[in-house]
Amino acid sequence: MGLHEHRSNSPRQVSIYVVTLSDTRDEMHDASGDAICKALRDAGQAVCGRTILREDAKTLRAGITKLLQREDIDAVVINGGTGIAPRDRAFDILSDLYDRPLPGFGELFRALSYAEIGSAALASRASAGVAHGKLLFSVPGSLGAVRLALDRLIVPELAHLVGELRRAAEPEARP
Repeated sequence: MGLHEHRSNSPRQVSIYVVTLSDTRDEMHDASGDAICKALRDAGQAVCGRTILREDAKTLRAGITKLLQREDIDAVVINGGTGIAPRDRAFDILSDLYDRPLPGFGELFRALSYAEIGSAALASRASAGVAHGKLLFSVPGSLGAVRLALDRLIVPELAHLVGELRRAAEPEARP
Protein backbone atom coordinates (compact mmCIF):
# COMPACT_ATOMS: atom_id res chain seq x y z
CA MET A 1 0.00 0.00 0.00
CA GLY A 2 1.43 3.36 -1.04
CA LEU A 3 1.42 6.65 0.83
CA HIS A 4 -1.58 7.93 -1.13
CA GLU A 5 -3.61 4.86 -0.12
CA HIS A 6 -2.54 5.24 3.52
CA ARG A 7 -3.65 8.86 3.50
CA SER A 8 -6.95 8.04 1.80
CA ASN A 9 -7.64 5.53 4.61
CA SER A 10 -6.78 8.06 7.33
CA PRO A 11 -9.45 9.38 9.68
CA ARG A 12 -11.12 12.58 8.52
CA GLN A 13 -10.89 14.11 11.98
CA VAL A 14 -8.71 13.48 14.98
CA SER A 15 -8.94 14.83 18.51
CA ILE A 16 -6.09 17.03 19.74
CA TYR A 17 -5.34 18.59 23.11
CA VAL A 18 -3.22 21.77 23.14
CA VAL A 19 -0.80 22.54 25.98
CA THR A 20 1.16 25.76 26.45
CA LEU A 21 4.12 25.71 28.82
CA SER A 22 4.61 29.11 30.39
CA ASP A 23 5.11 30.85 33.70
CA THR A 24 3.79 34.15 32.32
CA ARG A 25 0.99 33.45 29.81
CA ASP A 26 -2.67 33.07 30.63
CA GLU A 27 -5.74 32.22 28.52
CA MET A 28 -6.09 35.86 27.42
CA HIS A 29 -2.43 36.17 26.38
CA ASP A 30 -1.50 32.94 24.61
CA ALA A 31 -1.02 33.82 20.95
CA SER A 32 0.86 30.59 20.21
CA GLY A 33 -1.84 28.42 21.76
CA ASP A 34 -4.45 30.41 19.81
CA ALA A 35 -2.50 29.85 16.57
CA ILE A 36 -2.24 26.10 17.20
CA CYS A 37 -5.98 25.80 17.82
CA LYS A 38 -6.80 27.89 14.74
CA ALA A 39 -4.50 25.89 12.45
CA LEU A 40 -5.96 22.61 13.67
CA ARG A 41 -9.58 23.75 13.38
CA ASP A 42 -8.95 25.28 9.96
CA ALA A 43 -7.65 21.86 8.89
CA GLY A 44 -10.89 20.24 10.07
CA GLN A 45 -9.45 18.71 13.22
CA ALA A 46 -11.12 18.70 16.66
CA VAL A 47 -9.45 20.57 19.50
CA CYS A 48 -10.89 18.75 22.52
CA GLY A 49 -9.17 20.87 25.16
CA ARG A 50 -6.48 23.32 26.02
CA THR A 51 -4.46 24.24 29.08
CA ILE A 52 -1.47 26.23 30.27
CA LEU A 53 1.03 24.45 32.51
CA ARG A 54 3.82 26.06 34.50
CA GLU A 55 7.31 25.35 33.23
CA ASP A 56 8.52 22.99 35.88
CA ALA A 57 9.31 19.32 35.47
CA LYS A 58 6.86 17.99 38.07
CA THR A 59 3.88 19.94 36.69
CA LEU A 60 4.70 19.02 33.09
CA ARG A 61 5.12 15.31 33.81
CA ALA A 62 1.90 15.13 35.87
CA GLY A 63 -0.11 17.12 33.33
CA ILE A 64 1.00 15.12 30.29
CA THR A 65 0.68 11.79 32.11
CA LYS A 66 -2.93 12.67 32.99
CA LEU A 67 -3.68 13.56 29.34
CA LEU A 68 -2.20 10.27 28.15
CA GLN A 69 -4.82 8.41 30.20
CA ARG A 70 -7.73 10.05 28.38
CA GLU A 71 -9.51 7.94 25.77
CA ASP A 72 -10.84 10.95 23.84
CA ILE A 73 -7.42 12.28 22.77
CA ASP A 74 -5.49 11.15 19.69
CA ALA A 75 -2.65 13.69 19.93
CA VAL A 76 -1.21 16.40 22.15
CA VAL A 77 0.54 19.49 20.78
CA ILE A 78 2.75 21.18 23.36
CA ASN A 79 4.35 24.57 22.82
CA GLY A 80 7.11 26.13 24.89
CA GLY A 81 9.90 24.70 27.00
CA THR A 82 12.03 23.43 24.10
CA GLY A 83 15.07 25.68 24.52
CA ILE A 84 18.19 25.25 26.62
CA ALA A 85 17.36 27.50 29.58
CA PRO A 86 17.29 25.69 32.94
CA ARG A 87 13.45 25.76 33.07
CA ASP A 88 13.07 24.42 29.49
CA ARG A 89 12.32 20.82 30.40
CA ALA A 90 9.85 19.68 27.73
CA PHE A 91 12.41 17.60 25.80
CA ASP A 92 13.75 15.90 28.92
CA ILE A 93 10.33 14.99 30.35
CA LEU A 94 8.74 13.98 27.05
CA SER A 95 11.73 11.87 26.01
CA ASP A 96 11.13 9.77 29.13
CA LEU A 97 7.45 9.38 28.23
CA TYR A 98 7.86 8.38 24.57
CA ASP A 99 7.32 4.69 23.88
CA ARG A 100 8.59 5.40 20.36
CA PRO A 101 10.30 8.68 19.51
CA LEU A 102 9.81 10.19 16.04
CA PRO A 103 13.28 11.70 15.51
CA GLY A 104 12.39 12.85 11.98
CA PHE A 105 10.04 15.48 13.39
CA GLY A 106 12.74 17.32 15.32
CA GLU A 107 15.24 16.92 12.48
CA LEU A 108 12.83 18.29 9.89
CA PHE A 109 11.66 21.09 12.18
CA ARG A 110 15.22 22.25 12.79
CA ALA A 111 16.05 22.06 9.06
CA LEU A 112 12.98 24.13 8.14
CA SER A 113 13.68 26.50 11.01
CA TYR A 114 17.31 26.92 9.91
CA ALA A 115 16.07 28.02 6.49
CA GLU A 116 14.05 30.76 8.21
CA ILE A 117 16.17 31.88 11.18
CA GLY A 118 19.64 30.51 10.57
CA SER A 119 21.89 29.01 13.19
CA ALA A 120 19.54 29.94 16.07
CA ALA A 121 17.64 26.77 15.08
CA LEU A 122 20.45 24.87 16.77
CA ALA A 123 18.98 25.65 20.20
CA SER A 124 15.59 24.08 19.45
CA ARG A 125 14.80 20.79 21.14
CA ALA A 126 11.50 20.28 19.30
CA SER A 127 10.52 16.63 19.41
CA ALA A 128 7.72 14.17 18.80
CA GLY A 129 6.89 10.64 19.74
CA VAL A 130 4.23 8.10 20.55
CA ALA A 131 3.23 7.56 24.18
CA HIS A 132 0.39 5.31 25.31
CA GLY A 133 -0.86 5.11 21.72
CA LYS A 134 -1.05 8.89 21.34
CA LEU A 135 1.06 11.31 19.32
CA LEU A 136 2.93 13.98 21.25
CA PHE A 137 4.42 16.98 19.44
CA SER A 138 6.61 19.47 21.28
CA VAL A 139 7.37 22.76 19.51
CA PRO A 140 8.94 26.05 20.56
CA GLY A 141 6.56 28.65 21.95
CA SER A 142 7.27 31.44 19.48
CA LEU A 143 4.49 32.25 17.04
CA GLY A 144 6.78 31.74 14.06
CA ALA A 145 7.88 28.31 15.27
CA VAL A 146 4.31 27.25 15.98
CA ARG A 147 3.16 28.28 12.51
CA LEU A 148 6.12 26.53 10.87
CA ALA A 149 5.55 23.28 12.77
CA LEU A 150 1.79 23.23 12.22
CA ASP A 151 1.75 24.34 8.58
CA ARG A 152 4.68 22.31 7.30
CA LEU A 153 4.76 19.19 9.49
CA ILE A 154 1.93 18.52 11.92
CA VAL A 155 -1.21 19.40 9.95
CA PRO A 156 -0.14 17.62 6.74
CA GLU A 157 0.68 14.34 8.55
CA LEU A 158 -1.55 14.31 11.64
CA ALA A 159 -4.47 12.25 10.32
CA HIS A 160 -2.15 9.84 8.52
CA LEU A 161 -0.08 9.22 11.66
CA VAL A 162 -3.16 8.78 13.85
CA GLY A 163 -4.57 6.36 11.27
CA GLU A 164 -1.37 4.33 11.45
CA LEU A 165 -1.55 4.22 15.25
CA ARG A 166 -5.19 3.15 15.14
CA ARG A 167 -4.40 0.36 12.67
CA ALA A 168 -1.52 -0.78 14.86
CA ALA A 169 -3.89 -0.96 17.85
CA GLU A 170 -6.44 -3.13 16.03
CA PRO A 171 -6.27 -6.84 16.72
CA GLU A 172 -4.72 -8.66 13.78
CA ALA A 173 -7.15 -10.49 11.56
CA ARG A 174 -6.67 -14.21 11.85
CA PRO A 175 -7.27 -16.59 8.95
